[in-house]
Amino acid sequence: MIETHLRRVAIVGAGGAGKTVLARQLSALLDLPVTHLDALRYTPDWTLVPDDDFEAAQRRAVAGAAWVIDGNSLATLHIRAAAADTIIVLDPHPLVCLLGILRRRLRYRGGQHPDGVFDKITAGFLWYVLTYRARHLPRVMQRISKHRADTTVVHLRSRRAARRYLADVRRHSSGGTRFTSSARGNGLPGDPATGTRSRFRRHRS
Repeated sequence: MIETHLRRVAIVGAGGAGKTVLARQLSALLDLPVTHLDALRYTPDWTLVPDDDFEAAQRRAVAGAAWVIDGNSLATLHIRAAAADTIIVLDPHPLVCLLGILRRRLRYRGGQHPDGVFDKITAGFLWYVLTYRARHLPRVMQRISKHRADTTVVHLRSRRAARRYLADVRRHSSGGTRFTSSARGNGLPGDPATGTRSRFRRHRS
């Protein structure tokens, strides 16, 4: 049997960073149920769900033994951070995020995606994406630091790093390995160029 600490995973990052894509990939790879915060935050007609209902829905989602949740609500990050064993911070360059938003718009033509994610582009949203790394990410990291010292934080600063991280998880999980990681700075577990590190412990089935 494969054992892994990647059982309760919260993914955060700017719009267009690739949160939903990575959440779906980890969900399929590790057989974890996935929740997209947009699907909890908005009704089908783009109406905000009341804050109390939104928080309650998140608490129900994190009460499970295993899950992946992607989304960026800073006000409720403490709910996910307190319950997660792993928090993945997707932090590609802002222009890369804008390109991701453009590709998403061309693919889905706006509105609600089949997975519940909403695609609504406004000037304010674009400014938020452009300034996320400088203005918003420090607050995200500060909130994360206040919760559970044993939570693994994986900070991925490029699409390439995200792909390599996913490949790393796939390789070690399929090999019957207990996967734990400790990643900081620019990189992904085990990348000597970034000064990050990983621990892989072989367990018998």
